[in-house]
Amino acid sequence: MPREITNLGIPNFEGKVLLGLKKRGFGAGKWNGFGGKVENGETIEASLRREFQEECGLQAIATEKIGILEFEYKGANKNIEMHIFKIKSFEGEMHESEEMQPQWFLTDQIPLEKMWLDDKIWIPHFLANKKFKGYFLFEGFEKISRYELKNVEKF
Repeated sequence: MPREITNLGIPNFEGKVLLGLKKRGFGAGKWNGFGGKVENGETIEASLRREFQEECGLQAIATEKIGILEFEYKGANKNIEMHIFKIKSFEGEMHESEEMQPQWFLTDQIPLEKMWLDDKIWIPHFLANKKFKGYFLFEGFEKISRYELKNVEKF
């Protein structure tokens, strides 16, 4: 099964995170970080910067890779390797795009019930600034069959 390489960036500072409500495509109707597929000839971080700007109008200045997650979707023939970044600083003017509606949330008010099921498992590590690696096996897109998540020193 081919593996899709993707990225996800979430600005997180001053007790808040910036998320986007996905308006179309894979994950539509869910709150998520900003990111997407890595295109041919693009590095993972360059892809993150491009996606972040396309989806909310902001330019990432400083980023830090904090996680790598692998997702397997049983019965859907889909396998995703996602590189997760904390966006530590950015510039520009935020705006809604065709794909995402950005909104700031206090870290204790993140809408986990309206996000992917795995988010409630790894986001506490992200917020605690702990580097992590994980694997999630989904049955369809709304049930996790099993998962593993561990903290790591480096990638």
